[in-house]
Amino acid sequence: MLLKIKKNLLIYLFSFLMIYFLINLFGGERGLFSYFKKKHELTNLKNEEDELTKKIVDLEFKNSLLVDKIDLDYIETLIRKKFLYGRDNETIYILKKDES
Repeated sequence: MLLKIKKNLLIYLFSFLMIYFLINLFGGERGLFSYFKKKHELTNLKNEEDELTKKIVDLEFKNSLLVDKIDLDYIETLIRKKFLYGRDNETIYILKKDES
């Protein structure tokens, strides 16, 4: 029995190494499945970063309307949203006083 193991030692060693490398190729922290999972997560994070960047630009623009130069139309829009003054798709009529 021991003689047979010595004869096939190279085959056993090669088989063990192949199994070891295949397991580590597909599984594990740096394996193939982990690579695709991390790649998918990276794509999601980039999309989230783009959305947050757009929100930041929008908020900076709105802030500039309130700080740099006062935009009365934007302030009116904020008041309407905050205090529920008026409704969407409404028609605004401005009545002028007659002087007669």
